[in-house]
Amino acid sequence: MRRRLLALLCVTGSLVSGCGMLPGDQERKTVTVWLMKDSASKEFLRRFTEDFEREHEDLRLDIRIQEWTGIVEKVRAALRTDSADGPDVIEVGNTQVPLYADGGRLVDLTLESMRDWGKDAWLPGLAEPGKDGNKQYGIPWYAANRVVIYRKDLFEQAGIARPPRTRDDWLAATEKLNSGGTQGIYLAGQDWYTLSGFIWDEGGDLAQEKDHTWQGTLDTPAALRGMEFYRRLQALGAGPADADEEHPPQAGVFAGGKVAQIIAVPGLAQAIVRQNPDLKGKIGFFPVPGRTAGRPGAVFTGGSDLVVPRNTDDQFAATAVVGALTGAKWDTELARTMNYVPNKTTLADAVAGEEGVAAMAVGAAHGRATPHTPQWADVEADNPIKDYMTRVLNGADPAAEARRASRKITEALAPDVG
Repeated sequence: MRRRLLALLCVTGSLVSGCGMLPGDQERKTVTVWLMKDSASKEFLRRFTEDFEREHEDLRLDIRIQEWTGIVEKVRAALRTDSADGPDVIEVGNTQVPLYADGGRLVDLTLESMRDWGKDAWLPGLAEPGKDGNKQYGIPWYAANRVVIYRKDLFEQAGIARPPRTRDDWLAATEKLNSGGTQGIYLAGQDWYTLSGFIWDEGGDLAQEKDHTWQGTLDTPAALRGMEFYRRLQALGAGPADADEEHPPQAGVFAGGKVAQIIAVPGLAQAIVRQNPDLKGKIGFFPVPGRTAGRPGAVFTGGSDLVVPRNTDDQFAATAVVGALTGAKWDTELARTMNYVPNKTTLADAVAGEEGVAAMAVGAAHGRATPHTPQWADVEADNPIKDYMTRVLNGADPAAEARRASRKITEALAPDVG
């Protein structure tokens, strides 16, 4: 009771202030943090831990690294347990937050978000999936999204002086590049994340909620326009209609030297150069173009949020960790260290010196996420969007195939009964 009273006295809002221990009290409260493998370097975590424990003399961090494989069930089990040995803070994929918020097992961090953490500047693709109604459960940590990775030398040879900024210019440039044995762009037929961006640009969506029921919406005029642009762009290369970007891995295809562009996260350039060192210095990046030059294209924003389980035995300490990790100081440091996009649009200048990350940050400002429902995982488990794309690219009627895919999405999003 004495230590809890001290903690309460030392808290301003939700952030533990580091006002120190009572004389003779040397015990530290352990805060267990689950972070995912490769989200942060060991050196970053060492420096963060030292700084945090110096500022919070009554707390000790126990950071445990988790594997992505099997993490959903592991987190669900941790949220259900009554044991005090579970995690106090958990890193989760931004689109996974609805899975864990369902059932009221996460702490509502809306007040802290508004009062202390500057939620109005958060990237929408991280912030929106972290909400349930008006309540904020997931706190944005870092983002990553697709950009166009291109061959600077091939652009120059084709007389393209600068990267395109509109869709029309992009199509024209890609058509010019698609000659002499070189693919203008390698775009796999089932890259549904990229298609999502084109659909969002047109004002459409993959699914929408109406009267508390989710329905697939690939058959709307806006979504069909997005698919038509995808079809036109994909035709300016030899990407397979019946496979996604990992089959075969597009880094290897690009490294073959006969591709002018791919759509991927900037970090893929490192794998490309490892496979073909001759491309070092020849690779550039630009944001996915939008319909107009003044607004880049919408992109699917991946990344991570931090959540606090409701069964934590010290919510104040847990929110102190969240506030520190997602605050400007350490969030920008993480972005620089790991080539991520910071969690706020106001922090984009922190990565302006890195071409690929800077292009990613421009797109992230207009990023989106998958439909905000726990059942979306059921859609991806047997993804009808991929089959829809393949059928259209092989010549089937887009409207008929979109209606078929939309029905399957609606069925997958139906709530479990019984």
